[in-house]
Amino acid sequence: MVDQNVVERIKQDIEGNDVVLYMKGTPVFPQCGFSAAVVQVLSHVGVKFKGVNILEDPGLRQGLKEYSNWPTFPQLYVKGELVGGCDIVREMYESGELQTLLADKGVATAA
Repeated sequence: MVDQNVVERIKQDIEGNDVVLYMKGTPVFPQCGFSAAVVQVLSHVGVKFKGVNILEDPGLRQGLKEYSNWPTFPQLYVKGELVGGCDIVREMYESGELQTLLADKGVATAA
């Protein structure tokens, strides 16, 4: 069962920020290639996002897997909804779907 404190923290993150990336490492220093790839896509699109390092908190890492029913990281949330991981984000970016999703949700980008 997921710790309710962890669930509340996740809800505060994803409801309080338009774009949240739960990742291994930080946006400045990603600690896995998949996290680095998503940071690169978001930076290229020019969207501001909150990066959360799941390696610093094993409870958060496990809680997120259960909360999202998504077993791997990174996990990208836009306006409170899970978009997906690295492959999905990259494919959406290449097809233009990510940019459309951000625009449809009213998220400002520099692109």
